[in-house]
Formats: sequence, structure tokens, C-alpha cells
Amino acid sequence: MAQGIREIHLEEHIVKYLTEYGGFHEVAPTAYDKELCLIPTEVIGFIQETQPEKYILLKEEQYGDKVDEKIIANIAKVYKDNKDKTLDLLRKKVIDRGQKFDLVYFQPANDKSPEHQQWYGKNRLAIVRQLKYSKRNENAIDLVLFINGIPVVTLELKNELTGQNHHNAIKQYMQDRDPKGEPFLEFKRCLVHFAVGTEKVFMTTELKGKATFFLPFNKELDNYNENGFATSYLWEDVLTKDSLLDLIQNYINVQTDVEKVYDSVTKSLKEKKSTKLLFPRFHQRRAVQRLLNAVQEEGVGKNYLIQHSAGSGKSNTITWLAYRLSGFYQKDTDTKALYDSVIIVNDRRVLDKQIQDNIRQLDNTPGLVAYIDENKTSQDLKKAIEEGKRIIVTTIQKFPVISETIASIPNRTYAVLIDEAHSSQSGEAARHLKKSLSLEEAEEQDVSQDIDDIVADEIKRKGKQPNISFFAFTATPKPKTEELFGTKKDGKIKAFDTYSMEQAIKEGFIRDVLKNYMSFKRYYKIIKRTEISDKEYEKKKTVRLLGSYVDLQDHAIERKARIMIEHFVSQTQNEIQGKARAMLVTKSRLHAVRFKVKFDDIMREMKLPYEALVAFSGTVKDHETNEEYTETSMNQLQGKISIPEALKLPQFRFLIAANKFQTGFDEPLLHTMFVDKKLGGAATVQTLSRLNRTMRGKESTMVLDFVNDPEMVQADFQHFYGENFMEEDNQTDPNSLYTVQNKIDDFNVFHENEINAFAEIFFRKGNNYEKLNPLLKTVSKRFVDTLNEEDQVNFKSDAQTFLKLYRFLSQIITFTDVELEKYYVFLTALMKMLPYVKANLPLDVLGEVELDSYKIQHMYTTDLALVSENGEAYGMTPGGVAGKEEDELDLLTNIIKVLNDTFGLELTEEDKIEFLKMKDKIYSNEELMGFFNKNNSKDNIQDKFSEEIDNELLNFINTKLELYNKLSEDRANIMFKKMWFTDLYDKRVRGI
Repeated sequence: MAQGIREIHLEEHIVKYLTEYGGFHEVAPTAYDKELCLIPTEVIGFIQETQPEKYILLKEEQYGDKVDEKIIANIAKVYKDNKDKTLDLLRKKVIDRGQKFDLVYFQPANDKSPEHQQWYGKNRLAIVRQLKYSKRNENAIDLVLFINGIPVVTLELKNELTGQNHHNAIKQYMQDRDPKGEPFLEFKRCLVHFAVGTEKVFMTTELKGKATFFLPFNKELDNYNENGFATSYLWEDVLTKDSLLDLIQNYINVQTDVEKVYDSVTKSLKEKKSTKLLFPRFHQRRAVQRLLNAVQEEGVGKNYLIQHSAGSGKSNTITWLAYRLSGFYQKDTDTKALYDSVIIVNDRRVLDKQIQDNIRQLDNTPGLVAYIDENKTSQDLKKAIEEGKRIIVTTIQKFPVISETIASIPNRTYAVLIDEAHSSQSGEAARHLKKSLSLEEAEEQDVSQDIDDIVADEIKRKGKQPNISFFAFTATPKPKTEELFGTKKDGKIKAFDTYSMEQAIKEGFIRDVLKNYMSFKRYYKIIKRTEISDKEYEKKKTVRLLGSYVDLQDHAIERKARIMIEHFVSQTQNEIQGKARAMLVTKSRLHAVRFKVKFDDIMREMKLPYEALVAFSGTVKDHETNEEYTETSMNQLQGKISIPEALKLPQFRFLIAANKFQTGFDEPLLHTMFVDKKLGGAATVQTLSRLNRTMRGKESTMVLDFVNDPEMVQADFQHFYGENFMEEDNQTDPNSLYTVQNKIDDFNVFHENEINAFAEIFFRKGNNYEKLNPLLKTVSKRFVDTLNEEDQVNFKSDAQTFLKLYRFLSQIITFTDVELEKYYVFLTALMKMLPYVKANLPLDVLGEVELDSYKIQHMYTTDLALVSENGEAYGMTPGGVAGKEEDELDLLTNIIKVLNDTFGLELTEEDKIEFLKMKDKIYSNEELMGFFNKNNSKDNIQDKFSEEIDNELLNFINTKLELYNKLSEDRANIMFKKMWFTDLYDKRVRGI
């Protein structure tokens, strides 16, 4: 076989690189002790060279000539007994008759202890080829890496040119590397096992025979190296001395997960603990290392955007970055850490406690992490920052409360890590955050100081700060997020580091939720009451209102609910070994309430052993029934069980949600989503991605969409499929602020002298703020007296546009326009004082129409395919923020025609004649009309009415079969039955 194409040639290549450039030396396999799982000569050599005094003391006073044997035996015993094996052995001292030995020296943070750097240089990294680890057989592992005689990494190699690849290496680990009875392969001894081909690399931290789970460890989807093996990054970067020791010191840790699972014996939820050894995936380590290098180069005050998809292990990446930054020195010789505090900001009110637990694994220093969760107050957060806690974990909501207090702390630097950076970090909360962490001291202002100087100081504190570095993590960066945190390079603004949705899907970390996408379309026909004269209405608002009216009708709710439940019974309930769950996303809280009621009714009727949970906030009153509903009253969960926990119980298979749980909710059992809400942009991805979590046995997902255009859904996902970027020319134009300001001024609601008077009071500390109230009331009265209703709406819309633009722009550019800041704070206060302007929805139109017919049709089921490309974003424009379009007026008859042309049943003119004939027969049926009296129950009347309708429909079978099919679809619940019955019942029984 030619040189270079056999497996041994790959082995030789790796060994040559690591010994010549990677800080390793090669050791013969015979030096390894199978009983002790150590290389004794390496262990003793390291101790003798780094801790000679302790070694000599033990030799002379304790062990004599057996000192090497005794030390090794003691280390081997500690090694075996340690809970976390190798990590404990390397991170803790081994005590031997009073002498405390270090078995590794990690890289010091700076040069404050020069001898520590010398000790670090004496670490002995050994590489062993063809290590025979077993006493029971002759099995050999291709390469094993040791640190001071302790095994840490194994590699099985395959050369593609031999016809084998990483899959064969994985198979070898799973079939021929049985950890049972093999101390060397025991969990937590070797920290990672790599299956290495010349094209791909996979890894695992625990060998479990055929149950072993290997993760991709690839640089890109398709690794490439123009100068050699595509996987050379593994030995040229990851496994070199400095990198390997850094991984053990700052990354690898044992994580214990606690989750609630259903116990079929006790028929209740119980806590299940699982332990795993975390080794960073390639992109996780890459992101942290790149960020550390950037901070080393650029110092404090820069922003960084990290676009990491769902399934990327974002919480762990944040943990590792926070820990590294908390003790990071920009230069080796610095005596002060670069950041006084690292603050992790989470959008979720229930914080991820795993961050705190993981950091404790790496550094158990008491008080290292201040965990300000939902049970703690803003005062706790204030105290943590004042005390200079190294790592603080909190929520964005707590920052505005303490902003004024924190500004009084001078000369502090901060690293702020934002988990899921969205609009809350580009609004007033983020401005407060920057102001609160500012270097500027909040001194009592001199009354004689010029007000413009005071305002200029305020602008500096709220704008981009030289003492704060922002690290923003998100899977779906919005344009505002890209502008605020993105990196400018080659004329583009983009994320500093990207792990794309495409890579996450193709590497198997998340499922592609656009496969099995089922699209439905609703058809309905609305008629105008003939006794009502035609009127003009705003077309778009009327169409939207009538659409909502249709979707809230009992028949519409019931028709959809039956489709959903029947689909669940026929397909979903059989998925994930019969454990699959479904989620219904509704457009409002009232929709959620009505769906919950209808689901309960239908499942009782079908005698299904399932129940539906509903999630919405506050109290909902259904004016049709006059009943009030809450999440608690509808779910009737016993004890303190939460909705996510209840969904794990076997009886709860549906979650009906209105806004809640559309983001940040991870339940792998979710298989099917019913979408009855208009989505768009990042919300589309975030909502449907509730299905993408993987688990054993979950082979697919399913989406049934009743509202959205599949092409738009596909486009939304495509935008976030690859790397997002923005051309610099497409950034938000700061001058657009002046355009909006001019539009506001044209309304003549307030004057320049009023803005200045407001500023004189507002910006001077200790002034009488109560004087602001009469000033704002004067302007508010002028707003009411001088503007008609339409102008009031337009003024408020333009004002909101200005406020959003200014809040955003003040964070990404340095404004020197003091007048704009005055304008901003004045307008912010004024908007709170202005009377509420009720949206002029044409609600009276609902009294002028009737729903004539309704049906839902399955359009098609398909896979919405995505292609490998990046998504381009565009900055904000005044019209794009809160702009308003002129809404054309149209006669109600024409509006209805538009709706019917789009959604109507296809009844021919002949059909309509026959339909009206049937109606006349029903209304003239004297026997049936006799049933409509107060002595009969409503149910009895309705049963008789349905029976007569069905009899009349049967007459069409022989004469009008096509019409029969149209009218009898889901005939037990057909819409016109309900309409006619309600009409007759109201007139004849209720006397309306």
C-alpha cells in the first residue's frame, strides 16, 4: 500500500505533530500499569521535578526506598475512590502522610507568581500508541494522551483511503471497548474519547457499549484543510498542551441534571437525576476562545453578538465564558482583573440554576456567584454589584430599579452576558442598564451648571460606555440586535461567532420542524343583513375584525378542535413510544379559553383518556357566557405542580397556549403543533422551534397550520437558517429621527419653551419634580382640545416611533444633540399623561353581518425545504417601526365580497336557490315549529331540529348530490344548522 494512505500513517502524522509542536513526548505502551491505570514513571517524574522537598521528606521520614511504590499506590487508591475520578485527581491535592501533592499545574492567570509559570512548564504530557489497556484481552487503543501519567484522552483513528471512516471508529468503541470490568474505560477516568477520521471527528465522554452516544466535533459542516487532513484542527489546536490543560482547568465538568419524570408504579412525578461529563463541543470552545482573544486585544467597551442556534448548548457556553471573564487579565503582568463583575442577564424570570451549579464545578470559592432569582429583590442585586461579586446572575427586569444607585460607583468595569438578546435589550431597560453601570459619578448637580451640560452628561451615561463589554447570545438575531451588538467587517455587520440552525439540524442536535408541514385553509361566507343599509368602513381593520369574529364562532372552534384531536388520535399519540404531546398556539386568551372548553367537551364525547392544559395570563371574561376563567380554575392542577410538570403526566397530552410557552419552553415530548395564530419573522422560528428538541425515539415532528402561508413560514426559517448579516449601507439612518420629530412638531401639541422648562426641572437633582405635573397637564389638555380623534392616533403613533428610534440609536452611536435628549425625556413623560385613545375598530360592523357558511380544507402536507445560504437584514426606518398606512374606505358589501372571494364556499347560483328552498321548508314545517316553545328543553328542540335538517339534506342525494356533499360536510355540526336554530330559538322561544 502506498505511503500515507493507511491508518498507521494518520497515527504517525498525529504523533509527529504533537511531539514536535504540541508539547508532548512519546512513551512506550509498556510503561502503562494496567492495574493502577497510570504511567508510574510519569507521575513520579512530575512530583520529583515540581515538589522535590515533599518527595524527599516522604522518602527519608516515611517510606525509604519504597517511596515511589507507596506514593503511586496511594494516588491509585485516591484515583479509584474519587467521586469524579480524573477531575478530582487533577483539581484537588492528594494527601500522603501529611504531604499535599499537586498532580498538575494549570496556567496562571497572570505573572504575580513567576514560580507558578515555571511549574506549569514542567507538566509532562505523554502520548502512547497502541495502548493495551486490558488484563483480559489484547485490545489496543490507537492513541492515548496522558497528563503527568494520568490518562485523559483516547483516540481511535480511521483513514478514509482505507475504505473506513469515523463511523467505523464509533462502531469499534461501541462494540469492542466494553467499560464493564475495565477500570481504564470507567466513566470519568478518561475525560473524552474521540472517533477520528480524516474527514470527520465525533466524541463521547462516557462509553456504554451499544448505548454510547457520540456527538459531532467538527469545525464546520464540511471540514476542509487545503494543506492536509481535514480534521487536523483536532491535534493542531484542541489537543496541544496549552489547549488540553486549559480544557481541564476551565471547561470540563460533571453536570447533574434533575428532571421530573412520570413513575408508572406510584402514578406520580418523581425527580430523576442523571450525571454527565461535559466536554465543550467545537463551536462552544471556539466562541469562548475567540471572545477572550478579542477582549485581550481590544479591552473593555466593545459589543459582541454570538448567533448560536437552539441545540448549541448556549447555557454551557455562557457559563464557560462568564467563568473565564470573571478572572481574566488582559496582560500576563496585570495585577487587576479586566472586569470587576460579570453579569449574566436572562430574559426568563425563572433563571437557569444550572449556570450557578456548573460554575461551582470549576471553582468552589464561596460567594463566587450571586444568584439573584425571582425570590430575591432588586436590593439583593444592588448589594451584589456594590460588593463587587465576581459573577452575578439576574434578569433584565431588575436593572431599571437600581440604575440611579449604581451610577454612584466609580471606576468599575463590567462584562454583561445577555441570554437571548431581543428587543428588551434594545429599549429603555438596556439604557438604564448602561446608565447604572456607567463610570460617571452621580454627583449632586450644581444648580448654576448649564442645563445643556447636565443633559450631555446624561447622554454619555445612557449611551455606549467604555467600561462595559456586552456579549449577546441569540439564535434569531433581529436587525436591531445585529446593529446593537454585531461586528463590522468588510462592509457588513454580522455575528462575532455563528453556529447556524443548518449545522445544528444536520449534526442532529435539533429536529427540522418544517418536515411534515400540513397546511389548512378556512373557507367562510359572510352576508350583510339585508335590513341594514350599506356603510363605509376602513377596509383593512374591517377585514381583520371580521376574520377574528369568524374564528371565535363556536362552529369554527369546534371544527378545528375536531381536526386537531382526530389527528392526535390517529397519528400523534402513537409517536415517541406512545408518549408524544401536542401544543396548540392560539391568537388570543379568549381563543385559548374557548378551545380548552371545546377540547374538554369533544374528548369526553369521544371517551378519550386525555386532558388538555391551558396557559394564559390573568383573568379572561367570555362575554357570550358571562363567565370568568383563569389558568388555575381551568386546569385544576392539584398541589404545587406547574404546567410544564403536569404535561409530563400521561393524562395531559395537549397544551393550549396564548403567548405563554411560545419561547424558552423545552419539552422533548412535544411532537405536534397546531398553529391557529398569525406568525412572522423571528416569532415563527421561536414558536415552531418548541418542537425541535431531540430525545430517544423521537423520529419526526408535525405542524398543522390553520392560518399562515407556508411560503412565508419557509421564508422566516430560511432567514435564520445560516449566518445573518446586514450591509453597513442598510443600517438605521440616525437622521430619520429628525424626520419624525418634524412630523410631531407639525401637530403643535407642545412648544420649545415647554420642553426647556421640563428639562430644567427633570435634569437637576433635588429639584421639585411635582412641578412637572401641571406642565404636562397643560400640554395634555391642548392635545385633547386641538386634535381630532384621527390626529390624536397619528400623533401617538409618530411619538412612539420617535421614542423607539431614539432609545435604539442612542446605544449604537454617540449623539451629541442635547435638544434631542430633552425632546426624548419630555415626550416619554408626556405619553404617560395623554388620555387613552381607543383604537377606532369598526366594532358596529359585527352587528351588521351574519356568518353564512364555514368549512376547513386540507391543502397539502409537505416538507418545507431550506437551502444553504445566509440571511440579510435591514435597519429600522420610521415607517418600519410604527408607521401607519392610509387605510382606504370601502362599502361593507365590497369588503364582504373580498372575504368571500378569498374564503367563501363555492355555491353556484342554482345551489343558492335550492338552499333557500330548503330553508323555506324548514321554517314552514308546522310540526317542527311547534317544538319551539318554553315547555320544551333547548336540547330536545335542537335534537328535533337537527333531525329535520338531516331529513331535508337526504332529499338532495338523488337530485343534487354535489350540493349534498357541500352542505353535509361534518354534517352533525354544519354551520347553517346552528345559525338557523339560533334564529328560530331567539324568535319563537326567547321572544327576541
